[in-house]
Amino acid sequence: MNDSIFIKGLSLHAYHGVMAHEAKVGQTFTIDLELDIDLSDAARSDKVKDTVSYDQVANCASDAFCSQRFKLIEAAANSVAEAVLKTFPRVRSIAVTIHKPHAPIAATFSDVGVKLVRGRPKPKS
Repeated sequence: MNDSIFIKGLSLHAYHGVMAHEAKVGQTFTIDLELDIDLSDAARSDKVKDTVSYDQVANCASDAFCSQRFKLIEAAANSVAEAVLKTFPRVRSIAVTIHKPHAPIAATFSDVGVKLVRGRPKPKS
């Protein structure tokens, strides 16, 4: 099954980064989330209880991303993934992309960021 729920372009101001000014001033990051989830029950029932709420996922991701300062956005992305997987048992795996459009790079670029995918451990046979 290839069902998914996605949230794209979640903009959050945070203080992540290695540079001292990133910790002081912060910057706006953009987060994309894609949740691998079986939506069969929700498609049949038309009930929120059979899926996960976009609003609750966005709040969970925001809290995980903004609740502490990370030097690396890799660590911030992992924190988001772990929080979503812990909070929403229906989610089988999650892809988290963090865009850092104001990264301190001495070059012209349109985007920079990380993407990681995390899932639940496979059941042992």
